Parts: sequence; C-alpha cells; structure tokens
Amino acid sequence: MSYEYSEEVQFEFEIINEKAEKTISVLKSEFASIRAGRANPHVLDKVLVDYYGVKTPINQMANISVSDARCLVVAVWDASALKAVEKGILEANIGITPVNDGKVIRLVFPELTEERRRDLVKQIKKMSEESKIAIRNIRREALESFKKMKNNKQISEDDCSVYEKEVEKIITKSIESIDNLLKEKEKDVMTV
Repeated sequence: MSYEYSEEVQFEFEIINEKAEKTISVLKSEFASIRAGRANPHVLDKVLVDYYGVKTPINQMANISVSDARCLVVAVWDASALKAVEKGILEANIGITPVNDGKVIRLVFPELTEERRRDLVKQIKKMSEESKIAIRNIRREALESFKKMKNNKQISEDDCSVYEKEVEKIITKSIESIDNLLKEKEKDVMTV
C-alpha cells in the first residue's frame, strides 16, 4: 500500500533519514580514526598543522601514503613546513612518534598488545552504543512530532500509526548498520 505524504510529513521523514545517515557517518569517521595496528592514513584526519599562522589539515599540505602494513609516509609539499608537520603530529597525540628524515616523515605503527586490542574493542563498543542512543533519540523526536500533528488534527490516528511504523523501519535499519560497522571494526581490531 503506497501512502501519499503531506509536505509536512515528507519533510519530517527527510529530517529523520538525514539525522540517521549523519549519525552513521560520524561513527564511520570515528572508527576510521582508531588505529588497529596497521597503517591507516585516516589516523591523521584530525591533525592540524600551524602553517604560516593558519591551522591547516595535514592532508591539505602533504601526500599521505602507506609504504607497508605498519608504516605511513607523509611527503610534505613544502619542505620548509616539515618541522611544523612533525610538531602537529606530536601535538595531535595519536600515539605514534613521527620520524623526520629531512625529506619525508615516517609513522611506524607499533604492534598492538592483546590488552590494547581489548581496550580498543571496549572503546568502539562505547562509540557504537552512543550512536544507537542518538538514533533512538531521533525516533523519540519523530514520534513526538507525529503525535503533535495528530493532536493538532493535521493527520489522522491511522496515518499516525502508519508513520510510526515507517519510523520504526528506518530506526531498525540504522541500528543494523551500526551493528554491522561494529562487527567489522571489532574484527579489524582483533585481527593480529
């Protein structure tokens, strides 16, 4: 059965979908910044370098490449900024000490201990639980919005019940996505 949504209801569903997608997107980027023992250029995503007085993202001033499973190479375009990039990486406190050879900066990822891996798994589980809470809050807000529309006689009780089921489908799908991301990242972290 296909439903014709009013403009207001359509707008409400757009907001729900947008918020859910954004929540999942934020979780993906948080997961990407967690290093799992292998070289991952995303650990540098939040690194800012003081470049001529302007805080500049490192990926806007250097090529970042993976030279082997546990080593990143940062080739800075402006050689005079090498020291500033090195300082920016140290200040970002990503847990890896940069090695500057005068031409490029190398980041060698240490092997993770079993204990550290377990700590990382706890951390990613906490992140995914926070994302699920955010998704549930989106559901709560949407249901309140539809109830308000029903009370204001903008939609019927039957319509409200149909919309609530639609919201539930979106929320269930979003939580499944979060669970899948968690399983993937957990496997990634625990793989030696």
